[in-house]
Amino acid sequence: MFKLDDIRLKPPIKDEIKELSEKAASSMGINPANIAGLYILKRSLDARKKNDIKYVYSIAFELNGVKKGLELATRQLKRNTALKLYKPTEYALPNVMLRALNDAQRPLIVGCGPAGLFCAYILSRAGLNPIIIERGESVVKRDRSVNEFWETGRLNPESNVAFGEGGAGTFSDGKLYTGNNDRDGIYHEIMKVFAEFGADPSILYDAHPHIGTDILKDVIVNMRYSLERMGAEFCFETRFEKPVIDNKGRAVACELFHNGKIYEQKCGCIVLCTGHSARDSFKMLHECGFSMESKSFAVGLRIQHSQEMINTSQYGKGYEAYRLPAAAYKLTMKAASGRGVFSFCMCPGGYVVNASSEEKRMVVNGMSYHGRSGINANSAIVVGVGADEFGQGLFDGMEFQKKIEEAAYNAAGGLIPVQSFRDYSARTGDISHKGIDPAIKGAYKYASLNGILPLSLENDIIEGIGHFGKYIAGFDCPDALLAGVESRTSSPVKILRNDSGQSNIGAVFPCGEGAGYAGGITSAAADGIRTAEKVIKYMQRI
Repeated sequence: MFKLDDIRLKPPIKDEIKELSEKAASSMGINPANIAGLYILKRSLDARKKNDIKYVYSIAFELNGVKKGLELATRQLKRNTALKLYKPTEYALPNVMLRALNDAQRPLIVGCGPAGLFCAYILSRAGLNPIIIERGESVVKRDRSVNEFWETGRLNPESNVAFGEGGAGTFSDGKLYTGNNDRDGIYHEIMKVFAEFGADPSILYDAHPHIGTDILKDVIVNMRYSLERMGAEFCFETRFEKPVIDNKGRAVACELFHNGKIYEQKCGCIVLCTGHSARDSFKMLHECGFSMESKSFAVGLRIQHSQEMINTSQYGKGYEAYRLPAAAYKLTMKAASGRGVFSFCMCPGGYVVNASSEEKRMVVNGMSYHGRSGINANSAIVVGVGADEFGQGLFDGMEFQKKIEEAAYNAAGGLIPVQSFRDYSARTGDISHKGIDPAIKGAYKYASLNGILPLSLENDIIEGIGHFGKYIAGFDCPDALLAGVESRTSSPVKILRNDSGQSNIGAVFPCGEGAGYAGGITSAAADGIRTAEKVIKYMQRI
């Protein structure tokens, strides 16, 4: 096969594959009929020149006829620097030679987010029949609980936007971005799995792929059904109480809580995929002797603008004729304080959502559906914080999160507090509102956001929004709408692990975002796969 880079098409595009074949043939000086089996490797949108917006592609294809193809290839590889020989990088499941396991030897996975699901996927393909424990509900029941919370304010602390099948990403934009080089094919494997179970195939090649929360719910259920057919067992509404550790310092079982009772489940090993909001689990693990350390994260506020304004700024006037997707952005700067300020989890055509998981603490996040057709764009504008801001203690970061979440809850009497950028930056306590209509899942109230974050972080956010207005026209407009507080960008602790993937407690494998080794759906899924590989090696030795 051959790879050709930098193929450009001007939108709107009627027949993508046909137009790509014609462009590729033209660049090579051959007939389009010579090109066969063409597929897209990567697609991105170049909107730097508003009067010349183009989609940019890398494509792979074959040349018709073995002899003719080789002759063409020999000539083209010499004269066309954009043309290269191409061999796909496919993920290879580790060679597995395992004896049959009894129920007491099966791996047990704690958490059913991306890390846990993809770890279970690899272990199931290896024939290890994992048991997956999830404190929250399955997707259908969880969806009802979350929508009831948004409508009534009645929170289920065990099943919410943070806890339940699919993890926190289920009620998000379903973004699958990664900046990592895919040398081993793991990231492409993740996209293939998502597409196999119902995601739009464009995630296989889009530079900024996303699924959308509406589609992601079905994908997760389809994936679970497939895993169950392979021998995996899912236990929902089942909380991980603590590991059972033998006199050799090795976990041999778990204490689990289900239906009001604690029971013991023996296992061959434990994979900890608890997620970044499992604060009770962090404290329990520390009490059990697990080596952990505090880590930095970021906190801030959600900002909303009209999607039309973002589209016009990113694409230019008259963008509608190009039939382009809702425009996104990614912004970063260094504040005068020295701290980094950046946009996080940007949701085109999306909603701000109440993502609280604890009583009397307010957390917001962003969500969008596959079509990204909402009237507003939103993202978190966050500031990186570390020990200098919250202290040196292991759980000082977690306590800092709790403090600002409680302040956000109190700011609007338990509703999502929202305020215009004008009033927030003036710090007068005013809560006037004009212009942007909120797009929010959950009850909200106009209230002052000042004082939720420490003053120095407020200064950074105000400075950052003003700076970003230089790059996106209107970003710092007075009517931009803020909501708070965004505090769960990543885990506040890391559960340490060695080269074998295990913690200092043997047979326990910390994994994913909650353990401090990932940041988002794709990196968490990748860590789940790599951890599964280490589990397989471990199981071969016992």
